[in-house]
Amino acid sequence: MGWFSSFSSPAAPKTADGGSIAPDRTSRQQCYIARDAFFECLDQNNIVDAVREDKTARAICPKEILEFEGACSKTWVKYFKEKRVMEYKRDQTIAKIKADDATMAAESRAGR
Repeated sequence: MGWFSSFSSPAAPKTADGGSIAPDRTSRQQCYIARDAFFECLDQNNIVDAVREDKTARAICPKEILEFEGACSKTWVKYFKEKRVMEYKRDQTIAKIKADDATMAAESRAGR
């Protein structure tokens, strides 16, 4: 597919000194679209951690994961999967703190 395809040819574009060329805007956009489609499939099937539940994710969302892995570099795929779990845990922690604060506020008002 692009520079980030895990199925790309070994002759990926390189700089004069042999380094990899950064993806252009179009390649990044294709990666983001594929990521969002994969994550939407995971959401619909209540899968949060696509790393730990890799076999399940691949069985339930085969088309989406292939497109995601084909449009993004391996490091980006790993990063996005880990970031998804981190954001989920962060959101759960924030929700718990808000619930605890609401409980404490209600108890404080009742104790007046």
